[in-house]
Amino acid sequence: MSTQHTAAGTAADNGLCIPAPDPGPRVLRGLVGMLSANAAALSANRVLSIALPWFVLTTTGSVGKTGLVAFCQIVPYVISQALAGPLIDRIGPKRISVAGDLLSTVAMATAPLLYLTGSLPFGLLLGLLAVVGAADGPANGAKGLFVPSATRAARVPIERGTGLSAAVERTATTVGPALAGVVVTAFGSLYALWITAALFAVSALIVSTTLTDPVPEPHESPVEEDGGYLSQLRQGATFLRDAKLLRSIVGMLAVTNLLDQAFMSVLLPVWAKESGNGAEAIGLVVSVFAATSIIAALVAAGVAERLPRRTVYLIGFSLGGLPRFAAMATGAPLWLVLTVLAVGGLGSGFVNPIVGAVTYELIPTPLLGRVKTLAQAVTWAGIPFGGLLGAGLVTLTGTSTALWIVGGLYLVAIAVPGMSREWNGMRKRTAAEHAAADAPEDVIGAGPASASAQTVPQEETPVPARA
Repeated sequence: MSTQHTAAGTAADNGLCIPAPDPGPRVLRGLVGMLSANAAALSANRVLSIALPWFVLTTTGSVGKTGLVAFCQIVPYVISQALAGPLIDRIGPKRISVAGDLLSTVAMATAPLLYLTGSLPFGLLLGLLAVVGAADGPANGAKGLFVPSATRAARVPIERGTGLSAAVERTATTVGPALAGVVVTAFGSLYALWITAALFAVSALIVSTTLTDPVPEPHESPVEEDGGYLSQLRQGATFLRDAKLLRSIVGMLAVTNLLDQAFMSVLLPVWAKESGNGAEAIGLVVSVFAATSIIAALVAAGVAERLPRRTVYLIGFSLGGLPRFAAMATGAPLWLVLTVLAVGGLGSGFVNPIVGAVTYELIPTPLLGRVKTLAQAVTWAGIPFGGLLGAGLVTLTGTSTALWIVGGLYLVAIAVPGMSREWNGMRKRTAAEHAAADAPEDVIGAGPASASAQTVPQEETPVPARA
């Protein structure tokens, strides 16, 4: 690491007491706006995930077409998010978020309008869904970039913002489908599509009136913006590749997301059927896990900044991983399975605030768009294959063995990176480390190596993870 000192560091070395700069008044507008916009957009997605397949099934009667609609939305979502990073950094997350939400609003409002006039062929519906996916991917990625600046303005730890964001996401995942079910049952799926369009519009309105584009933190060095779009996209990929801790986190999330999808789409329904617990057990399992994870995320928002990060990560992911697979694989009664899931939800709810905070700290503000959206797309990359993995394992080995295999893989995916040396870097950096990282020779734009060295705490300092 560089031995140069900042002015503050030199003053400290000389024994002078330099007062911290006045951070200004506490402003909650951005944090409330960010959480509200995320709640609206995520709820729109969750309502759509229930209402649209039902709309297609009831209007076409085709199971094949029903399955195709989700594919036509998720693939453009992942691809557009992976490619949108340089545009978000150049144009600003506010414009990208508002434009994406408005485009999704128009596309979702167009579908029921055309259906009412008898002018909605299935191919056009797929095209509208592709538009929603392509617009929503960058928009959702852009909203995530407001977390650091919103929490700074509110004068709260970054873990507070990531914890509240996780609670909002899990609440939307729980409430959105329930809302869709009520609306579809009471009024029909067409009305649920209108609600989806309205929620996207609300998100656009909130972002446009409450949020401003993030600016670099005082300790961050400037980024040299050489080259065009492809060069900047490559810069994001290079940064992700060279930042060992960040790369390890992304790889771990990609594997666990794949395994979670195998569990949700195949293993859980098959277990419910073969155990005799029935379809209602699926709803109970999902609801119990979601409810306790929401509670844990809210608690984490208040206390996570005082907890040892790596310890919380290992315990939380361990509780939320293997035990649920083991309980189901051993034929445990439903009450015991639900108890295990409740404890697992509590553990899992603490993980996202910690991992989210670490991720934001590892990426410089000028590179947030091109690095974080690419990282998020990578973590989603395996999800479309989760069902295939689960179905293949059940076919080849049976349900119980498949549950043990997926649970074992989950444990390996958590423990191997979590016990590695570079995960010492999960600890929160001190002000002195931030100052050292701001030395003039460590300019981010100087190359991938300097970017990685500046952003990731030095690996050769074997300090146990601590908050």
